[in-house]
Amino acid sequence: MFYRTCLQATAALASISLLAGCGLLSDEGADSEQKISVGTTSEPSTLDPAAAWDGSWELYRNVFQTLVSFPTGSTVPQPDAAECRFADTGNKTFECELREGLSFTNGDKLDAAAVKHSIDRIRTIDVQGGPNGLLGSLDRVDTEGDRVVTFHLKTSDATFPFILATPAMSIVPPSEYPADKLREDGKLTGSGPYALNSYKKGDSAELTRFANYKGFAKIKNDAVTIRYFEDSAVMMTALKEHEIDAINRGLTAEQVVELQEKKPENDHLQLVETVGADIRYLVFNPSDPNARKLAVRRAIAQVVDRDALVEKVYKGTAEPLYSMVPKGIAGHTTEFFDRYGEPDVAKAENILKDAGITEPVPLSFWYTTDRYGSATAPEFTELKRQLEATGLFEITVQGKPWDEFQKGYQNGEYPVFGRGWFPDFPDPDNFIAPFVGSENVLGTPYEAPEITEQLVQSRRESDRGAVTKQFEKAQEILVDDVRLLPLWQGKLYVAASEEIGGGERSLDPQTVMQVWELYRKASW
Repeated sequence: MFYRTCLQATAALASISLLAGCGLLSDEGADSEQKISVGTTSEPSTLDPAAAWDGSWELYRNVFQTLVSFPTGSTVPQPDAAECRFADTGNKTFECELREGLSFTNGDKLDAAAVKHSIDRIRTIDVQGGPNGLLGSLDRVDTEGDRVVTFHLKTSDATFPFILATPAMSIVPPSEYPADKLREDGKLTGSGPYALNSYKKGDSAELTRFANYKGFAKIKNDAVTIRYFEDSAVMMTALKEHEIDAINRGLTAEQVVELQEKKPENDHLQLVETVGADIRYLVFNPSDPNARKLAVRRAIAQVVDRDALVEKVYKGTAEPLYSMVPKGIAGHTTEFFDRYGEPDVAKAENILKDAGITEPVPLSFWYTTDRYGSATAPEFTELKRQLEATGLFEITVQGKPWDEFQKGYQNGEYPVFGRGWFPDFPDPDNFIAPFVGSENVLGTPYEAPEITEQLVQSRRESDRGAVTKQFEKAQEILVDDVRLLPLWQGKLYVAASEEIGGGERSLDPQTVMQVWELYRKASW
């Protein structure tokens, strides 16, 4: 395989791999006429990959192909639509050779021109907060014949294969996706394991197995319905009453604990726990007159009680996080704890007084009501309680649905807002690079030349386990600035009926659900 000489897995990266598990029956227990229904609170914000750097990837992974991908258990990209390799020792020229006979669900040929079109349109359209932010190192894309694609990079970037493996780099047919604008007919055409038969916003997506699919996935069911829920309680009721077969995202801590207790009324349900790399954090907007003050941000960092937050709201389904790089990823530190220690009101008061701030600081905190599950509202209520209990802050809390919330933070409307991050790929670069620069995923410019230099240095190294020092330095800078304040790191859970197998394999290293792994166990 091309990657054997190009990318090396490390023990630190390997720790993000999913926990091994076994179903009651082998995969061969699946029949050929299977339909699975999955519930989630993570609905796509758009059906066009050129516009999404968010939870829309949950759908994309199952209906589109990328050149390389992350099969369950892998820590480096593996072939999907193509086999790829760095063609030079400097990690600046990346070549891919497509599989033979690839096609889209509309019958169009998936060739090198389609790949170039798909990547180029991301850069041309350049949606604010969109996936073009991942392509900063790309100079140009060339093709040779129908099957060879070459990516020329501006600088060395050993993470580029990881970027190509994200659903943001989904391959689309040029005949249906304009080169200079987003597709607007509400439809989707890919070459992945499934075809999207229908999509109803706020309701469901209907997927059927694509007969001409050629890729790494071994599909264990015939069709999948993905149902979108705003309320975790309604979703759990649907699972208990056999209206859906499994739940991917959106379980509350209380629901996880309930399933862990194995009460008699839940005997027909199972809970699969996997290693998580998803994080939650606060973002401070530098254009706000109070949030822009370094003393205010440092004072908040000094008094936020992560232990209390995790205990009260998440009940053991999350753990405090003191770094933007979570546990299980190379380069993780506890820099925020090392710098601030335990919550201390007196220290926070002194930080503010030294900056001439003697009155309670008014701030508005914003969150999304329908993206990360029903626990988000109690989380922000607890943050408000903690900060106001110090007497140093006056906090208002407001929530909006994701579509409105996303527009608001991209337009710089919120002084402080909460975001979640599910990794694009299992590398420390992906927990720092997306948040810095003039055009980052948060919509709030964060010019940080020192961090950028650390990233440039680290990307010259193919052995990703050898970049620890660069990322430790980058995290020191993040702690100095407190533009981002990490709060907690979660565990991932899949809840399902006992008759459903494959849950332990259904989340890839990007924590994106691979619905093709789910199957209905054969009758006894």
